[in-house]
Amino acid sequence: MKITAIDVWPVWNGNRNSLFVSVDTDEGISGVGEAGISGREHAVIGAIDHFRPMLLGMDPFRTEYIWQLLFRGGFFPAQRIQTAAISAIDIALWDIKGKALNLPVYDLLGGLARDRVICYPHNVGHSMEVEALVESCLATKEAGWKFVRWGLPNDGETLEPRPSVLAAIRQVQAVREAVGEDIEIAFDVHTRLDLPDTLLLCKELEPFNLFFVEDPLRCDNPDSFRTLRPRTTMPLAAGEQFSSKWEFRQLIEEDLIDYARIDLCIAGGLTEARKIAGWCETHYIKLATHNPLGPVSSAACLHLNLASPLVGVQEQATMPGTHMQDIFPEQIDWEDGWLLPPERPGLGVTFDREAARANPMRESPRNILHRADGSLTNW
Repeated sequence: MKITAIDVWPVWNGNRNSLFVSVDTDEGISGVGEAGISGREHAVIGAIDHFRPMLLGMDPFRTEYIWQLLFRGGFFPAQRIQTAAISAIDIALWDIKGKALNLPVYDLLGGLARDRVICYPHNVGHSMEVEALVESCLATKEAGWKFVRWGLPNDGETLEPRPSVLAAIRQVQAVREAVGEDIEIAFDVHTRLDLPDTLLLCKELEPFNLFFVEDPLRCDNPDSFRTLRPRTTMPLAAGEQFSSKWEFRQLIEEDLIDYARIDLCIAGGLTEARKIAGWCETHYIKLATHNPLGPVSSAACLHLNLASPLVGVQEQATMPGTHMQDIFPEQIDWEDGWLLPPERPGLGVTFDREAARANPMRESPRNILHRADGSLTNW
């Protein structure tokens, strides 16, 4: 079997752009992958254009060699933009292998380690309001989700740390009182705070029994987690911006996190993610796969989680089968807050190229936040 074509499919998904990649072979078997780094689609497409000539004619089963070639073959090791491109190609190759062997991908990763995977939705986002958030959390609880999740609030395009932290505390208290103790709460700081404000937030949220606080600090300097970790009992989750196992190294080796937020569509696909997952196992760190993307990312995360021994939760922004149904008429299954193992070979999703072509990407402004003094802060 040989690779005969690699095509990119930048599409508008109704809320923002998604970037999918198809890989075709001379035996008529095709695979589909998805790239992360939303808002940088042109850059990722450029990386795939560079990779394409290296891959045409290669055996798609050589996923490890191909990963090494794309990551190391240009002398300068790949980082986020390139690893997003590598991720999409790698996921598509695993899809091909599963289809060629008539097996779901989780069977290629060692078989089922669990019967289903718990997941959490995206509740009303970063507003300073409380009432609308509580209504959103009650609605997802009623729908069967076992988790609620939202992020650090901001006031329009302005984020001042102290008012945002105080609003977050009010929100968590209100949500916990509304949903009860049986629903897990995941709270996302989204790398928006510095250490003093994060410490205050974690201290004040400890009585509300959160599942974790996500991305409490920026990822640029993992050393900062060495200061945060011993000063809070809050479970910490991080890693969604990391692009390889080397970037995860310190947080894992020094036990600085409790949940690894591996993004399969940025960190190198299934080939790299399974290595990170195995490393996490040696430190009893559970997976909390980062998945704000589309049906391919959801499926890839699910297969990894189904075959992994330590899994906390999978991010699932929307209920499968309710988003991008025209482009992906077959998606993974959701039932009462759980994701179920696909029985179809490969990833278990089907990709309609004509529907993708009919929904081209749109040029749209990026979300940007500032402090009250006009300085930039992380979105």
